[in-house]
Amino acid sequence: MTRVRLWLGLGMLAGLAASAVARPAAAQALDMSGGGPVEVTARGGFEWHQAESEVIAEGDARAVRGDVTVLADRLVARYRKKAGAAPAAAAPAAGTVPGLGGDTGDTEVYRLEAHGHVRIFTKTDEAVGDNAVYDMDQAVLVLTGHDLKLTMPQQVVTARDSLEYWSQKRMAVGRGNAVVVTADGRRLAADTLVGYLAPAEAAPAEAAGAAPPAAGAPAAAGKLERVEGFGNVEVRTATDTVRGDRGVYVADTGIARVLGHVRITHGQNQINGPAADVNMKTGVAHILAGPAGRVQGLIVPEDAKKAGTPPPAPAAPPAGARK
Repeated sequence: MTRVRLWLGLGMLAGLAASAVARPAAAQALDMSGGGPVEVTARGGFEWHQAESEVIAEGDARAVRGDVTVLADRLVARYRKKAGAAPAAAAPAAGTVPGLGGDTGDTEVYRLEAHGHVRIFTKTDEAVGDNAVYDMDQAVLVLTGHDLKLTMPQQVVTARDSLEYWSQKRMAVGRGNAVVVTADGRRLAADTLVGYLAPAEAAPAEAAGAAPPAAGAPAAAGKLERVEGFGNVEVRTATDTVRGDRGVYVADTGIARVLGHVRITHGQNQINGPAADVNMKTGVAHILAGPAGRVQGLIVPEDAKKAGTPPPAPAAPPAGARK
């Protein structure tokens, strides 16, 4: 097995994996902007394509940086000369990859690609897929392929077409049959889901007055603050399924509002309207009347009786609306 140490300057490979500062009680965001060396190993060895400014690691490739590990069949690092960097005055030190600067730090990786059985993980978070690309300039990780999954302590996000993680914005985007399931079982689905994450809570050592993280270290991501859904939105409770065109879920309130061609299904019962509020804490869904103050639906009394609970009731029409 070939082993190479890549000396990467501060900000290089940003976002491919986790926080550079260990935080035992906090989730570690999929970000790697803390600087320092990356240990790379590969059973098939390395190729350096100087003309293309790229280095390729083949066969059970592994990149490790602190608590961060990236596994893939093949890793490709694309680099460029730093702005204002002078030409190297000497040959690179033994054990470094030519063109990546060695200790001189005159080059920077602007794009990292992983192909085949990709797994990126920290002590708390994990992202898997067939392929991954990290754009250093935008600090965004994009996963594509089959069985895409982003696992964090407070939620799991899956998608069919692609998964994006914007580390600096603490934002995750799932495209194509996207589903987010929270640790307490709340589930939202849509063609496209955009989840916004809160900063993780401080670990006990930090709360006790330990030294703060180093300057430039990325903030860890915590639980969901808000989820926005676009296209074929579906929210499920223990008894009801609510579908619509768009939706917004706010974690603090536990309320999901679904808009556009809304349908609440309870067994064989269905109520239609322009909007609905779903309390994910209680499981109660309310259809909201439109400007005309009217909703419509199909109620099957026997089915509601078997279910043991009444079908979802419409909310009171707005003041002044016609009945």
